[in-house]
Amino acid sequence: MHSSNYWLGHFKASATQQRIDWETPPDVLYEEIKTITTSMQAWQLGETLDDRRLIAASARYAGQINDPVYAEVIKLFIKEEQRHGENLGRYLDAIGQPRTRKTWGDSVFRFVRHLTPGMEAFTLAVLTAESFAQIYYQALKEATGCPLLKNICTDILIDEAFHITFQTERMALIYAQKGSFGKFWRRQVYHAFFYATAVVIWLAHQKVLKAGGCQWNDFLRKADSKYHKTIKRATLLPAFRFAC
Repeated sequence: MHSSNYWLGHFKASATQQRIDWETPPDVLYEEIKTITTSMQAWQLGETLDDRRLIAASARYAGQINDPVYAEVIKLFIKEEQRHGENLGRYLDAIGQPRTRKTWGDSVFRFVRHLTPGMEAFTLAVLTAESFAQIYYQALKEATGCPLLKNICTDILIDEAFHITFQTERMALIYAQKGSFGKFWRRQVYHAFFYATAVVIWLAHQKVLKAGGCQWNDFLRKADSKYHKTIKRATLLPAFRFAC
């Protein structure tokens, strides 16, 4: 478990990193553009977090647990996610493709996330999205021959690895505070939400996933692995932590 001060330092340091060489022009085939554009537009939109709601929720939660630094960490986390979205948007601009303002998958995801606007719901939603982002951006990286787009995917994947650790730890801390019955029904809800999201991701982005060598069975296997390393781990981690 890392402290909020640790994550504050991490996100401040990460904000200074410049891993993308924007001097490299996009070198992408027309057939690739047809394959990746609609999917990239959706992920570009998804990376633009609803900062107003999340900042408000994190401020309330930080007050409840007496950890004001956590609210500052969330602000930096949001900026990093928005930077990912801007980089994807900048690439779409460079290849002459428009950005989008609405997709059905994003609308469903945001609706579910806003049903209970607390840190538990936000953390579950973001952790689930980050898990599938790792699968998606690796597939996108494999699906393209464009060095610039590969560079953008690598940059996102590096950040997502830290995001998953950050959100898994927070999910574990939130879960640990619940009673026995609360933990029981949450495990069912977490599981259902994660795999329902898997279906949505596959339906919306299978063209890119398949182009990146990720067929349905591969996708499901990777989803299972992500679930056990994130959501499932979050429901087990506190027991080990508090037993020490």
